[in-house]
Amino acid sequence: MEHLPVEVIGNILSRLKAARDVVIASTTCKKWREAWRIHLHTLSFNSNDWPVYHDLTTSRLEILITQTIFQTTGLQSLSIFMDDADEFSAAPVIAWLMYTRETLRELHYNVRTTPNINIIEKCGRHKLEVLALAHNSISGVEPSYQKFPCLRSLALSFVSICALDLSLLLTACPRIETLTLINPDVVMSDAQATMELTSSSLKEIYVEAISLDKFILEADSLEKLHLKDCTLELFELIGKGTLRVLKIDDVSVLQLDIGESTANLEVVDVSNFTITGPKFYNMISKSSKLMRLRLWGVVFDDEDEVVDLENMPVCFPRLTHLSLNYDLRDEVLHYGLHGSYQFNNVAVLELGWSVINDQFTDWVAGLLARCPNLRKLVIYGVVSEAKTHVECQILANFTSSIVRLMRKYMHVEVQFEYE
Repeated sequence: MEHLPVEVIGNILSRLKAARDVVIASTTCKKWREAWRIHLHTLSFNSNDWPVYHDLTTSRLEILITQTIFQTTGLQSLSIFMDDADEFSAAPVIAWLMYTRETLRELHYNVRTTPNINIIEKCGRHKLEVLALAHNSISGVEPSYQKFPCLRSLALSFVSICALDLSLLLTACPRIETLTLINPDVVMSDAQATMELTSSSLKEIYVEAISLDKFILEADSLEKLHLKDCTLELFELIGKGTLRVLKIDDVSVLQLDIGESTANLEVVDVSNFTITGPKFYNMISKSSKLMRLRLWGVVFDDEDEVVDLENMPVCFPRLTHLSLNYDLRDEVLHYGLHGSYQFNNVAVLELGWSVINDQFTDWVAGLLARCPNLRKLVIYGVVSEAKTHVECQILANFTSSIVRLMRKYMHVEVQFEYE
């Protein structure tokens, strides 16, 4: 160990990340203490890493963090996550940011401060590549001054920010590729809750727990769009057909407009989705490059919209992974089961029910017969705690039917997932 270069020791300490572990390891010898002071580049204070953090007062935590940070000289990644600390004082937080601003490239900060400080003003904007903030407020963004020329990833969780400042902040990040918005407190300047974001470099966006009238995103390079637990009247994506992954989970939207962005879709994963606007399935049916399709608990308010199984192999010739949820309310998955079509490339088939009935077995058998190269079948079901005798009998009959059915498909792996 004594022959290890001090730079290598610095890398070893940085891989430990947790501040407590780093401090303990640095006491090994003088050489390791030197590596901690000069060559440590990653440091994390997380209340989940060390139970003692929970017993310390907020002021004691501030002193501990200050002493640890101030003994380093080249921190590039700093993470502070203290779920038991109610609020940090602004003065030590500003001191940490000012001390590391010339070297810091990643900042993860999840503690409230009092009084509130605008962290994006204090951190080293010229070198920062990753910024993740939670439980803070951002205001008064000035793109002409607050430039983040190297920022690639921005995550805002439970952050209070007005729609205009969020738009300006995105403008101030010319190289941003990933944007995460989780339950933001978006302050609106008018009665209509509208948010408009524009970025030519953005490749991935994740939006969770947001409620707006209009959400308009203009992103020419967007490859992945993930909406979760959102209520929107209008979501509009303006792009240039670069979208490859579309994930929608527990979302209600009146109108979804992704324009011509479906041509290059490879993955569509939709669950617990209610849409009342233009035909969603018709929109994605133009995605000839689609390889994974999941439609789970999808409700179309348009009575004329159906999941056209018969034409699905034509629309999606590259499809290898198909997941469908059987729901009698829609009466959509019976459609086309009598055709002679086949899913020649589907290797994984996932099928599920909301309310089990005798027809589900016939539906499973019909789809199995149309997947000649299937390797794996996964069946999902919802089983209530209090079941009547009739319901138990239906489940037993279904299990017996599947056992008999799968004797014809001995090469297919079968998996059951009940909840």
